[in-house]
Amino acid sequence: MKPEQIRNIAIIAHVDHGKTTLVDAMLKQSRIFRANQQVDERVMDSNALERERGITILAKNTAIDYKGIKINIIDTPGHADFGGEVERVMNMVDGVLLLVDSVEGPMPQTKFVLRQALERGHKVVVVINKIDRENARPDYVIDTTFDLFVDLGASDEQCEFPVIYASGLAGTSGLEPDQLGETMEPLLDTILEVLPSPKVDVDGPTQMQATLLGYDEYKGQIVIGRLHRGKLKRNQSITVIAADGTTRNARVAQVFTHQGLARVEVEEASAGDIIAVTGLGEVRIGDTLADPNHPEALPSITVEEPTLRMTIGVNTSPFAGQDGTFVTSRKLRERLYQEAERDVALRVEDTESADNFMVSGRGELHLGILIENMRREGYEFQVSKPEVIIKEINGKKHEPVEAVEIEVGSDHQGAVVELLGIRKGQMKDMEILDNGNIHFSYLVPSRGLLGFRQQLLTATRGEALMNSLLAGYEPYAGDIETHGFGSLIAWESGTATTYALHSAQERGQMFVTPGTDVYEGMVIGQHIRDNDLEVNVCKKKHLTSIRSATKEEALRLDTPRQMSIDDAIEYLKDDELLEVTPKTFRIRKRYLSKTDRSRYNKNKGYHASRPE
Repeated sequence: MKPEQIRNIAIIAHVDHGKTTLVDAMLKQSRIFRANQQVDERVMDSNALERERGITILAKNTAIDYKGIKINIIDTPGHADFGGEVERVMNMVDGVLLLVDSVEGPMPQTKFVLRQALERGHKVVVVINKIDRENARPDYVIDTTFDLFVDLGASDEQCEFPVIYASGLAGTSGLEPDQLGETMEPLLDTILEVLPSPKVDVDGPTQMQATLLGYDEYKGQIVIGRLHRGKLKRNQSITVIAADGTTRNARVAQVFTHQGLARVEVEEASAGDIIAVTGLGEVRIGDTLADPNHPEALPSITVEEPTLRMTIGVNTSPFAGQDGTFVTSRKLRERLYQEAERDVALRVEDTESADNFMVSGRGELHLGILIENMRREGYEFQVSKPEVIIKEINGKKHEPVEAVEIEVGSDHQGAVVELLGIRKGQMKDMEILDNGNIHFSYLVPSRGLLGFRQQLLTATRGEALMNSLLAGYEPYAGDIETHGFGSLIAWESGTATTYALHSAQERGQMFVTPGTDVYEGMVIGQHIRDNDLEVNVCKKKHLTSIRSATKEEALRLDTPRQMSIDDAIEYLKDDELLEVTPKTFRIRKRYLSKTDRSRYNKNKGYHASRPE
């Protein structure tokens, strides 16, 4: 296929602005599915966690044919924590579709993904999506999008972006907001007219960069990337150039191009196309596949540095080894370093302890997804509270700060201002929206946002909408007190009883139910005060007669708090760990015995309460 017959595009947007749904419409209208074929919604979100959470986590590619032109489409994540996926695929494309919600307009992540495209000189087609929403305001969205282009230093040519109006859910698009066609053809026509074909040398020596990695039980590792130069054939000898400059020889087993959701094996692929290759052995993201006679490496893939880190180590609780298949430090280390090879935004380092590893990522969700994936694969481990990565710039401590945007009802604006004030937040703007809500723009140290989302939802009764994006590094803001509560700690090992929990619930909100096995030092609830309190949740009522035996059943317990992995990570304090197993997860104190905790607390300058 000639380069003129190819378009390589990425679809970028803020989270939940409809990227994956738009790709659904393009795929269905390209007739890659049978007429009677049952097709799921968000078909590109093939990962189980993506379907559960309704977000895109991994960048994935597909392809459609339209008017004799092959359009390679890369669906990218919209959440800020997975920005590394967006950064690394930008070298595979020649243009982008920027989706913007017809009501919300540009959001924090819109700025991040657009910056990545503009810095690489890509041409942009702006798609005002969800134009059929009741409160759509296309003129406002176009104006604010243009302002965003100017703020990011776009060239005059980039600022003259074409605008398409679309409804990904309905599968319609058009050149005017009130004149939508019945199909996506106006959008596809604009892609062919505006976005350029790849500028490549088809006759030069082979050169390709590994940008995405896949795995197949029969084919082994699959290397995906754009063929930058030359051609690639089955059984062709190539040189693999690693990021450190080392080289080795390999032979291509199979070459695939993409058609719809399938990979189609071909004898030969030409420069400009996005292809998949097997048989190369161990290849890492950023490695170059080159002609042995011209081993020229492409520039390595660079992404922004991680801002958050936590330790992941071998489970040391009394219940260790009961659920997990992989429980040793060797297995844990293999899995973490394997993930670091696939995820360019993740960093893994050994620590002084052979049982613990330092894992750095973009945010709590980034690390939380890794933890959830590992537990589903059968790993058992424990993690510490996330902490921000402090940098030293010009001899002074600097910490990451985030641009935070919060929309909330006017009844709760005081709670938002108070919560962010405690966390050293600086208000940059406040706007009263047409619907009466208040829109806040803040600059907040990343430290202050650890565990903040749950407190915000509680204070606003679940009404607040929050988005954040890394805004850079600022001088260290000083101590921030983010926890206004202590933990309820199990005093002894055993099984929680209704009688004991009924007494303990007066002290705070419980995390466990009757019949739950607990151990000394396990966190079983949240204290209503700011200090820790040890409680006995295993004691039983002494029975004096047959009539008393049924009295315990009449005790009424409050509904315990149901926590997710993300909630548990947010809850953690400095002296707590999260024990994660394939079947469950538990919050525990770092030091389980009362003696060890007292010694730790004394060294930290405070004392825990006496047991009840």
